Amino acid sequence: MLVKEIIETIEAFAPPAYQESYDNAGLQVGNTEDAVTGVLITLDVTEAILDEAIERGCNLIVAHHPLIFSGLKRISGRTYVERVVQKAIKNDISICSAHTNLDNMSYGVSAKIAEKLGLINTSVLAPRANTLSKLYTYVPVAVADKVREAMFAAGAGHISNYKECSFNTDGTGTFRGEAGTHPAIGQGGGKREQVQEVKIEVLVQQHLQGRVLKALFDNHIYEEVAYELIPLANTNQNIGAGMVGNLPEAMTETDFMAYLKRQMKTDCIRHTKLLSGNIKKVALCGGSGSFLLKDAIRAGADVFVTGDFKYHQFFDAEAKIIIADIGHYESEQFTSEIFESLLKEKFPTFAILLSNLNTNPVKYYY
Repeated sequence: MLVKEIIETIEAFAPPAYQESYDNAGLQVGNTEDAVTGVLITLDVTEAILDEAIERGCNLIVAHHPLIFSGLKRISGRTYVERVVQKAIKNDISICSAHTNLDNMSYGVSAKIAEKLGLINTSVLAPRANTLSKLYTYVPVAVADKVREAMFAAGAGHISNYKECSFNTDGTGTFRGEAGTHPAIGQGGGKREQVQEVKIEVLVQQHLQGRVLKALFDNHIYEEVAYELIPLANTNQNIGAGMVGNLPEAMTETDFMAYLKRQMKTDCIRHTKLLSGNIKKVALCGGSGSFLLKDAIRAGADVFVTGDFKYHQFFDAEAKIIIADIGHYESEQFTSEIFESLLKEKFPTFAILLSNLNTNPVKYYY
């Protein structure tokens, strides 16, 4: 197996098209054509993680957090990032990551937290807009089924939990090919032709546009395929930040805090004032989720679970919601399980190993 096969599997699961503009997911160090001896999965890439990979015979590290966020002007060993790059190159170890592209999937980092908390009826807290397009195409009746099925197979027509969705309208198309054309019906330079067609309308997700258009072109019979691809402002219920869902049974606030601490294996929880009510609806976000506080309040959540809230941001709860800051590492520590499950399902006989190290740079004294 090659490095590129691992990366292709991860990026099919969490397409790079959905990473944030500041992010740098993907292959950071290494060669996509290298054969893989073993995969080590981790949250962060540190010097200790690299040593562990060498010791355990893994020449590919898959991480959630990118090692390199911005360009390196020199690699002289001054920082841990430069030292890791140096050592990885010397030992032929590749490093790749899936960061905010995994955060923004409905089955990604926040969904894993929701799973650990046993939430039900979950949905994306802040669905992202401008990730969908509407594709219109015009197809002769005789090949409409073939074209439609090909586009479905390429991923078109996926709306939330429904697949193979389309709208079809019968109509009459006209055309006249100029001299030198080779129309499927009639002759180039001949008379105007008239044909019964089906107008097929399907939604296409951003990362699938190229694949769906290729399926359309490969299966259409016209020399010049008529189609329109129009960007939509609609929100995409499968893509976005955070999750919101319900506990199976309401808990008192203190019971929930104890449950949260236990389930998320955190040493402490920083939180706003308890509001003397019950916890039923929970909003959450892995990593740094303070930017979603207003979304959590709008969703009617009783508590917002995330990490990295700053002092003054706690005031923004304004007694409308409880903020429960469990820590950045603590909120994302189970992300490795997502990679492990994905890769073991795809490559069941291959060495897919979880790191034994805790890479959390934040320590607690108590």
